Amino acid sequence: MTTLVATDVPGVCAAPPEPDLTPEEVVRRAERLAAGLVARQAETEQRTYYAADTHEDFARAGLYRILVPRRYGGYEFGAETFLKVTMALSRGCPSTGWMYCLGAAHSLAVASLFEERTQAELFADGDFISPATITPSGTARRAPDGGWIVDGTFPYCSGAPYATHFIGHTVIEDEESGGGAEPKLLLFVAPRSEWTMLDDWGRQLGLKGSGSHSVSFRGGRVPAHYAIEATHLSEVDVSAGTPGRALHGNGQYGGGPLSFMLLESAAVAVGMAQGALDAYEELMRSRTTIFTGTSRAEDPDYQYWYGHASGMIATAEAALLHAVRQWEELCAGAPEDFTREEDLRLATICREVLKLAWGAVERHLFPTAGSSAVRSGERIERIWRDMSTQHSHSGIGVLLQSVATREYAKVRFGVTEGSPS
Repeated sequence: MTTLVATDVPGVCAAPPEPDLTPEEVVRRAERLAAGLVARQAETEQRTYYAADTHEDFARAGLYRILVPRRYGGYEFGAETFLKVTMALSRGCPSTGWMYCLGAAHSLAVASLFEERTQAELFADGDFISPATITPSGTARRAPDGGWIVDGTFPYCSGAPYATHFIGHTVIEDEESGGGAEPKLLLFVAPRSEWTMLDDWGRQLGLKGSGSHSVSFRGGRVPAHYAIEATHLSEVDVSAGTPGRALHGNGQYGGGPLSFMLLESAAVAVGMAQGALDAYEELMRSRTTIFTGTSRAEDPDYQYWYGHASGMIATAEAALLHAVRQWEELCAGAPEDFTREEDLRLATICREVLKLAWGAVERHLFPTAGSSAVRSGERIERIWRDMSTQHSHSGIGVLLQSVATREYAKVRFGVTEGSPS
């Protein structure tokens, strides 16, 4: 990774490594890199994360700096560029796309929610890679210096192998009442030096190479300004403004965190489905039907299956890109424009994107690819496993499919807890 040299202005770094790099070029770079990931999928699964040379390629291409603020050596290209890069990498290798996305995305949260001093320290090296988990784990107790001491194990930390930091939620120990009070959450960012990665990933059905290892804290030290009390990342109200919006003068650092998290998942899903369609197209061109011996490309049934899946995936991509543009338009307006209702409405679009992408693979491509094409290790078989695992993810299977859907309707109609049914 490239280390930036600080200027004489505190907390502000020199220009990014390539000051003239454009969003279009960084997407093209991702597409070129993705082409080389297809042949390395089995290797990535066996290792449980993408290779060190792939990581260095991503760093040189500027992929880890897409969402990092420009004042700290990032490119500040925005959400649409980041999601296009995520789609491209997921198309080449689902595990790699997932691991990249869930490691690189959270620079947006840090740049949105934390004060200038914290950002200057966390972004000091320009590249920022941090898993973030939404399920509270472990405990935190206040240190004598006012910071926090964190203990516990945090599972499913996608992006951990090359992470510079970790973002998590934990419960603050209530020392005075002996634990009798209502638990209070702590959102925190911890440097790599304060935790260790466990070798506990790779035995799942899919996404075996996504680097979703657990991380363990044993007396990990978190400075006070690296933590925000009584806060959960998926429930932050940005309508009153955020520190990042004011600091950077860019509304993208004041967008809804929940909808952005789900836009990430939707981008990975679309990329995976596109990869399945690529593999199916190769079969259409290279294989014949069982009974007639004609090319699959000439067979009406295969034409229908391919065409139906292609339309569903194209629709999913179109909905995703329109949703992220809505997200950016809301960010560009006044802070109060990005309400909780808008955050949840965008989440419901992501739900439909995921359903379309999964439906194309599960209903049309996988069942008709042929038994030899879905043997263990074949591309379509791997993508089917990866997408199945994505749908078992609690944030998608539970939060998106039910909780966020109901929450949107409640907010829309002003229903509060205790209202008559």
